[in-house]
Amino acid sequence: MLLVKGLLKLADRGFPAPVAQAHCDIPCGIYDPHLAQIAALTVIRMNQLIGDLKQPGAGASAQEVAAYNAALGRYVATKEHHAELCKSELRILWGDYFKPEHAQQYPDLHQRFWDAMKLASAARQKNDMDAAQKLLGAVQGIAEIFWKTKGAKPVRQPSRQTAGGELVYPS
Repeated sequence: MLLVKGLLKLADRGFPAPVAQAHCDIPCGIYDPHLAQIAALTVIRMNQLIGDLKQPGAGASAQEVAAYNAALGRYVATKEHHAELCKSELRILWGDYFKPEHAQQYPDLHQRFWDAMKLASAARQKNDMDAAQKLLGAVQGIAEIFWKTKGAKPVRQPSRQTAGGELVYPS
């Protein structure tokens, strides 16, 4: 048995299986714009934190400069990660949930997704609160359409998160 395990490990190293990621191509029928909204809200929060960072002055110690650079790096990395996560969640809704009849009912649906994807890219590229706010607004608009297609009345509620803002929920 030990020999078989060793051979399998060797084969796995030489011919690793590709990683598959999906939500989900079964299709499972479980879709929700909530994660896209939370990701967009996180982009806003990271821009807030970046804006609040105090840049070390000319006489700052090496520790202060290192702490600033570390914080800035973490905030930017998190902002970029969540902007990409927002795009991923939008792609799932756009490609897997929405159907031609939804596009007929909401003729600007494809443009909304296109715009939201471009805003998410802009939010990744720059530390720009305006782009982050516009991204959240675009995702909220898509969330409202999503819930309407489910027969629910969408409502905006305060997010109650540090970043502020609103989230769209079904009523």
